[in-house]
Amino acid sequence: MAIIEIKVPSPGESITHVEIYKWLVSDGDIVKKDTEIAELESEKATLTLVADKGGKISILAKEGDSLEVGAVACTIDTSFSSDNKNDISTNEKIESKIEITKEKEEKPKQISQVETKQIEENPYENVKTTPLAQQLMEENNLTIEDVISGLKRLKRSDIEAILTDKRTVKAQKKQNNRAISTNKMSALRRKLSERLVAVKNETAMLTTFNEVDMKAILDLRKKHQDKFVQTHGVKLGMMSFFLKAAAIALQEFPAINSMIDGENTVTFDYADISVAVSTPKGLLVPVIRNVEDLSLAEIEKKLIEVADKARNGSLSIPEMTGGTFTITNGGIFGSLLSTPIINPPQSAILGMHNIVERPVVADGQIVARPMMYIALSYDHRIVDGRESVSFLVRIKQLIENPVDLMFGKGGAVNELLEI
Repeated sequence: MAIIEIKVPSPGESITHVEIYKWLVSDGDIVKKDTEIAELESEKATLTLVADKGGKISILAKEGDSLEVGAVACTIDTSFSSDNKNDISTNEKIESKIEITKEKEEKPKQISQVETKQIEENPYENVKTTPLAQQLMEENNLTIEDVISGLKRLKRSDIEAILTDKRTVKAQKKQNNRAISTNKMSALRRKLSERLVAVKNETAMLTTFNEVDMKAILDLRKKHQDKFVQTHGVKLGMMSFFLKAAAIALQEFPAINSMIDGENTVTFDYADISVAVSTPKGLLVPVIRNVEDLSLAEIEKKLIEVADKARNGSLSIPEMTGGTFTITNGGIFGSLLSTPIINPPQSAILGMHNIVERPVVADGQIVARPMMYIALSYDHRIVDGRESVSFLVRIKQLIENPVDLMFGKGGAVNELLEI
C-alpha cells in the first residue's frame, strides 16, 4: 500500500495561508490522477487542489480550515487506483454489483389490472377524518365515499370554514418565519473588507461627476454590430469604448495614471487597466495590459477572457496585480449613480452607471437622450481637482465623439485638415 500526501500549493509570493473553500470529493472517494479535488481560497485569488495520483481520498482538513502553504490537506491510497482499469472506479464496480444482486433478490411485484383500477378509482385516499368521525363511520358501516356522496350540496359555511383554516395556517407560517443564518466570511471577502476600510482611512478620496450622451455609441453599435461580429467573432460592447477612452485620457493627464510610493510619485507611460468583475466569491479586478495599443476588438476579446477566468476561479495572481487604473460598471446591476472606491495603490477609479433616457437640451431643443452618469474617485494627495475634472470631461468628449478614439487628442477633423 502506497500513501501519498497532497500538500497546499503556493498561490503566489507573500501568501502564507490558504483556506479550504470547498471539497469537490468526499472522504473515501476513489479518484483518478489529475482530478480536481478541492477549491482553495487565499486573500488574493482562488486555486484548485489536484490529485497527483489516482486512489482513495482521506480528507484531513474541513471546509473553512486555514492551512499553511505546504501543509497536508489530504492523502491518497494509490493501492485503490483505477487509472489503468478501463476507467471504471472501484465505487462504480461495487455499485454495479449491488444493483445486480438487488435485481436478482427483489423482483418487482406485478400489479393486477383489478388493483390498478382500484387505485385509479380511489379519489378519496387523501381525505382526512377525525377519530370521532372515523369511529362513527365504522359503527354505521360507512365509507368515506358514502359520506361524501351523501352530501347533497356544499353550503357557504363549508367553503368559508376551509378558507379560514388556510388563512390561519398561512398567517402562522408567516409569523413564525424568523430564521437566521450565519456564514463565515471567506478569506477573499475578509481581505477585500480590510482593503476597503484601509482606502477610506489612508487616502484623501474625493469624487467628481459628469454625464455622457450615449447616443453616438448606441447608434454606432446598432449600425455596425452584425459586421463587427462577422469580422471579429465577438460583440461590440460599451466597456471597450470606455477602456479605450480612459487609455487616451490617462496619457493626456498622467497624474491620474500615477501612484504614491513612500515619499515618491510613480507615473506610468502605459495604461494597464483593471476591470472590476463581480463573482459569487466577491469582487475581482483582473488587469488588461497596454490598453493604449489595443483595438476595440482586441479589448472585447480580452474582456471576455478575463471575465470568464474570474467567474470560474482560474485567475492567477499576476493577472490581478500591477494595474495602473480601474474601471467599474455598476450600471449592469441598475445603479444610476455611485461613488466608486479607489483600488490601492492606484490613485483613481472610473465608475460607469446605468443608461437612462432623460430630457436634455440639444441645439436649443429639449429632447430625450440616452444618458449615463460617470464618476471619478481620486486620491487628492496626488491628483488635483483641475486634473480630475479635466480627465472626466475628456472621457465625456471621447465617448460622445467615438471616432476621436482613433485619432487622439486633435480629433478626426484636425487629422483631416492637418491643423
